[in-house]
Amino acid sequence: MTRTRHGKKTHHARRDVKRGMRTRARKLDPDQIQANLNDPKKLEELQNPRELDVEKAGLGLFYCVECDRNFPSQKDQLTHIASKLHKRKAKKITQEPAYTIEESLRAVGMGIDNKQRAPKPAESADQMAA
Repeated sequence: MTRTRHGKKTHHARRDVKRGMRTRARKLDPDQIQANLNDPKKLEELQNPRELDVEKAGLGLFYCVECDRNFPSQKDQLTHIASKLHKRKAKKITQEPAYTIEESLRAVGMGIDNKQRAPKPAESADQMAA
């Protein structure tokens, strides 16, 4: 007589997914990329590094500023620059202003309050009656 197994037979590796999220290599945020593009010194330093970095692909020589990626060769970098993915990212970075910390604080109701709000309907009715 065989025993039947109840429940799911698949293993959901949540632990591995969470570990992967903690240890993944993060890319720059859009506001940081825009700051790099707007600063000529920083842009020159990123495109023409003074020192070679053994940890990066292509020793850090072939870098795409808009996508925050290093490439192993100039051929790979040129292929990337001609790609649709790069063109979309570059257009988005140059045309849309980045979402800043100040803007996020204003969205949740924090930040500068100049008391320039319209009075509440109940307050305006009380003031007119007085």
